[in-house]
Amino acid sequence: MNRHLITLSDLSSPEIERIFSITEDLKAKFEKGLREPLLPGRVMALLFEKPSLRTRVSFESGMIHLGGSSLFLGNDVGFGHRESIADFGRVLSEYVDVIVVRAKRHDTVVRLAEHCSCPVINGLTDYAHPCQAMADLFTIRELAGRLKGHTLAWVGDANNVARSLALGCGRVGMRLAMATPEPYRFDGESLALLKREVPDLETTVTADPVEAVRDAVAVYTDVWASMGQEEEQEKRKQEFRRYQVNAELMSHAQKGAVFMHCLPARRGEEVTDEVIDGPQSVVVRQAANRMHVQKGILTWLLGAKA
Repeated sequence: MNRHLITLSDLSSPEIERIFSITEDLKAKFEKGLREPLLPGRVMALLFEKPSLRTRVSFESGMIHLGGSSLFLGNDVGFGHRESIADFGRVLSEYVDVIVVRAKRHDTVVRLAEHCSCPVINGLTDYAHPCQAMADLFTIRELAGRLKGHTLAWVGDANNVARSLALGCGRVGMRLAMATPEPYRFDGESLALLKREVPDLETTVTADPVEAVRDAVAVYTDVWASMGQEEEQEKRKQEFRRYQVNAELMSHAQKGAVFMHCLPARRGEEVTDEVIDGPQSVVVRQAANRMHVQKGILTWLLGAKA
């Protein structure tokens, strides 16, 4: 049966551990100058409805390291408007081995995957960002030595990244503490999903950022208004003003806690320059690990022996 990665609900705890094990091996070899061609001749298609730096370049570079190639498909292929998603998916998946989709609407990725005969990977939607969350958890694992029992603090909007991290934390045994204004917390549908998929997830939700970060090994934030929410920017700036991650807030986290951000950041809003450029920041390491973890995902999904 064909496997997809649409949300982290698609991966079990042992599968996440297996992907991390592959990632660890490939990254160690990469740092020694070895780029193991585990996927020779394989072709990856990239379908992006939104702009991208990290997702596009990390996937393309990673596939080349693995001995494969990639095709970036622009508007000229007519995705979403020239023909039905069903016809598009059935045909495209005859040509390529894996498809990465960065879509405006989550349903677009879900519907495409239903009609593809090759694996489909969600490269970001308004609902989920599973590859980002996997790289984030791998980064914490590298730095803290383990995930189980540690606390990740999320400060800000309960958005697509937060939802993916919540699923991921539940899969790996991390605690999640969220500091979020009440109108911007997970809705009933998201809470039901978490209860169903990760019933053992330990989570705390509070309006107080200091309370959320107190036991955290990592403090994570994201922009207050994501792509597609630009008209809410000024309103959100006011409502999230006390949720800025600054040196004062970081001082309340565990000793040695790191700062995380999926980027791009709005400096001076959700995070100060002092923090994002400071010694606790691991944002560049997170971004670098996108490539390594996605190599692990591609290797695992396409059944290569690593």
